[in-house]
Amino acid sequence: MPSPEPPAGAADANVAEQLVRLTRRMQRAQKRHMDRLDLAVTPAQSRLLRIVGHCRGTAPRMADLAERLEVVPRAVTTLVDALEANGTVRRVPDPANRRVVRIELTDTGRSALRALRGARRAAAEEILSPLTPAQRAQLGGLLSTLVDGAGGTGAH
Repeated sequence: MPSPEPPAGAADANVAEQLVRLTRRMQRAQKRHMDRLDLAVTPAQSRLLRIVGHCRGTAPRMADLAERLEVVPRAVTTLVDALEANGTVRRVPDPANRRVVRIELTDTGRSALRALRGARRAAAEEILSPLTPAQRAQLGGLLSTLVDGAGGTGAH
């Protein structure tokens, strides 16, 4: 007797749960690697550092950061205050409009960002170690399709 088919949507719900569990596992592994480096940076601060680090040419405005992080401007102020206090970012006036404040990485911030990237790579290596190179390539392709694919928002 064949096994009954799962209810409609059950497979998608299972995949969704697996993705959530994998994301949490990745975050825990990254935190362990960051703790070894003595990096006291929250996930939100880490994300802000990555966004600032990706900006080439002109440093982002506080409003740009709020939009990219999908938070209210006050939340960005709190994040920037903490990062400025630990010396990883600095506020700089916009040369074209002195009412605008831009955020840029300091040398300490660039070093912290390199360390964060290293912690992320080490965590990914830990998580992906059971996979063969072919499986990693396949997973990378599938994830790219989901992140960048049809109908997606492309938000980071």
